[in-house]
Amino acid sequence: MTHRRLAITGGVAATLFLTGAAAIGLGRTLWRRGTATAASALRARASLPPSGAESAVTAGDTAHLPLPVARYFAFALPDGQPRVRAATIVWSGEFRGRLEGEWAPFSAVQHFTVSPPGFVWDARIRMLPATSVYVRDAYLDEQGTMLGRVAALVPVVDEGNSPEMAQSALARWLGEAAWFPTALLPGGAVRWEAVDDTTARAVVRDGETETTAEFHFAPTGEIIRMTAPRYRALDGTAVLTPFEGRYAAYERREGLMLPTEAEVAWMLPQGRFAYWRGRPQRVEYQTSSRSVP
Repeated sequence: MTHRRLAITGGVAATLFLTGAAAIGLGRTLWRRGTATAASALRARASLPPSGAESAVTAGDTAHLPLPVARYFAFALPDGQPRVRAATIVWSGEFRGRLEGEWAPFSAVQHFTVSPPGFVWDARIRMLPATSVYVRDAYLDEQGTMLGRVAALVPVVDEGNSPEMAQSALARWLGEAAWFPTALLPGGAVRWEAVDDTTARAVVRDGETETTAEFHFAPTGEIIRMTAPRYRALDGTAVLTPFEGRYAAYERREGLMLPTEAEVAWMLPQGRFAYWRGRPQRVEYQTSSRSVP
């Protein structure tokens, strides 16, 4: 649920034509290796004992939370639910790089850890007729990064290792915790503050990086919206910008109630810029009591 402009021009297409199929194949191989290395580093973190409790979830874990948060956990988590330590989600959806631009289909695989927070997102976005833009976003070791290459070879974006990028990536992790909701329980990286009967504020901290989001809940308990300030790249400058995620069509997956449709947007002066729409095709968990391969 992040965004940087991917500047793709006719010059990029010409470069691909001149490069040749062999070099493109090598680029894709190296890309896969880079993702595997990052995912392995992420999984190594998840193999350590988490900072939160290892016990299964009980009603007592949510008794002192703000009312809408307690309702959410009653809706999303069955009693005795094992705590998720790591997750892998296979995504499909659409992405666009500019306001009023065309939507382009994407597919992605994303790996998450809960304690400490982290993710690696590896996507293919069909933004050119004959090839895809490969995008790898990550939040790992308290650093946020983003790499984008046409056909996994021609660079179009390479950003990261700044406090602003870390904050934006951690805010993304917080919004995407709706797909592994035990990460939002007390005892981990997230704490809750009351706002009103339908809204609560979540604060997540990882090392020196901290970010805050407000979650908005339906009367029936489910999260319907998340709002937060996040940094957006604008002409080479990181600009703090209102951000929104919307969640819908909840279904039970691996015992948990999860949204199966989502959309994210920047709230710009010229209007709401929705740039990502996603649907989880498969969700797998490593929990405190078992692993799902």
